[in-house]
Amino acid sequence: MNIKRLLLSFLMLFALLAPSFAEKPVNDDYISDAVRQKLAADQVVKGGAIDVSVKDGVVTLKGKVQEDKQKNKAEKLARKIHGVKSVVNDLTIEKP
Repeated sequence: MNIKRLLLSFLMLFALLAPSFAEKPVNDDYISDAVRQKLAADQVVKGGAIDVSVKDGVVTLKGKVQEDKQKNKAEKLARKIHGVKSVVNDLTIEKP
């Protein structure tokens, strides 16, 4: 009998806590803000001149960077954001 009560208590606790562990849906505005923050905070990318747009989870990066490694790192950072389905990297390299 005690095992049944313990099991029932555990199941009720799980049912109450499960919604808080569920993934929350991510919208394009959240993705856009998160990508911009990551790009701006990165020492390699220095994201100031990069335009970020998002449509249905697809991130498009446009603008100019000085080196190929900045272009690649920007794409890599964008891909890591939760909710990003793909990244279109339209960044161009313009030497100073």
